[in-house]
Amino acid sequence: MLDAFSRQAVSADSSGSFIGGDQLSSLRSFIAEGNKRLDAVNAITANASCVVSDSVAGICCENTGLTAPNGGVYTNRKMAACLRDAEIIMRYVSYALLAGDASVLQDRCLNGLRETYAALGVPSGSASRAVAIMKASACAHITNTNNTTGEKRKMPVTQGDCNALSAEAASYFDMVISAIS
Repeated sequence: MLDAFSRQAVSADSSGSFIGGDQLSSLRSFIAEGNKRLDAVNAITANASCVVSDSVAGICCENTGLTAPNGGVYTNRKMAACLRDAEIIMRYVSYALLAGDASVLQDRCLNGLRETYAALGVPSGSASRAVAIMKASACAHITNTNNTTGEKRKMPVTQGDCNALSAEAASYFDMVISAIS
């Protein structure tokens, strides 16, 4: 996994030059946005269990056949596996958002995901829909970090627009959806 700093160092090293100019500008911007990035990751991780359980409950409500006998999440074991998988996906999306780089998500989560779900008999449409629900919920939590409804937060958040971070997180969820479909 390469973070923003490592990518710049590798790029400069491969061209035999020092880090400077546009590379330094992008690193300065990355540092300036760092606290908002941390707040966005905190918004996801603090609400992860609710986001995950809501997404799985959402697909079960939309497709009642999933909880029927021989359905995708009929037994407690299958439901627990579904929740576990959704939590793992959420965790790797938060890692990618923290690093500002999707390589950890691609290397450790997405490789072989479609094949694994197919081998387990997991309906790809339902899995994709669960990730889409997680995406909507996580992005809402990220963009709402700066509104006044969170006045009773234990930790203050950095003020500023979080739409770019929300879009970045959405792109990571879209990568997961593409990998499943």
